[in-house]
Amino acid sequence: MRLAIIPARGGSKRIPRKNIKDFNGKAMIGWSIEAALLSGVFDEVWVSTDDTEIAAVAENFGAKVPFIRPAELSDDHTGTSAVVRHAIGWALQHQLKPKLVACIYATAPLLQPQMLKEAMQQLQQDPALDYVFSGCRFSFPIQRALYRTEQGRVQAVDPSSIPKRSQDLPETFHDAGQFYCGRTQSWLDAKAVFSPSSYLYELPQHLVQDIDTADDWLRAELLHQLLLRQP
Repeated sequence: MRLAIIPARGGSKRIPRKNIKDFNGKAMIGWSIEAALLSGVFDEVWVSTDDTEIAAVAENFGAKVPFIRPAELSDDHTGTSAVVRHAIGWALQHQLKPKLVACIYATAPLLQPQMLKEAMQQLQQDPALDYVFSGCRFSFPIQRALYRTEQGRVQAVDPSSIPKRSQDLPETFHDAGQFYCGRTQSWLDAKAVFSPSSYLYELPQHLVQDIDTADDWLRAELLHQLLLRQP
């Protein structure tokens, strides 16, 4: 069994009700659910939520909500891995045996079904992998980063990298925050996602956007509108 789990709690602080807020004509979570379903690689798509309204919206988009997430796993300090482990535990208790489990964020409207398909294929083809996750290249060499002192003065994080050419510095990447495909036992063992046993599935920068502020939301909507116009 291949299972997709979409965490979506109701207590978003920075953008209230973010997971079901309208985003280019659909509830935000609807885009993630549709991408998971259209990928064709999951036997079931579940939404883990503590919120009955989110649960109803998720079911309208075709996801299953087999349980309401307990309050102790729905606060600001609960990590994604704990939520995934809870869902896997529920599945095992009900005689379901997922072998591969993908965590897909509810706020990933730029996610494309083909990305999930290819990531899951990569995980299946390489038994040495614990996870395949979405990542993106930094647009500027982080080795040449600067920080400011309390007095507003500037210092280099790595002074030895400042005189080097950008092309001579190793490329660096960051978590794109869209999906994490893993083996069931890797999730249950709480193995680190960002480790040598993980594969970074690179996304282009125009398909990556954190959505934590009003400006983030607007930029994501504009990027998404361009995607919708593609033939």
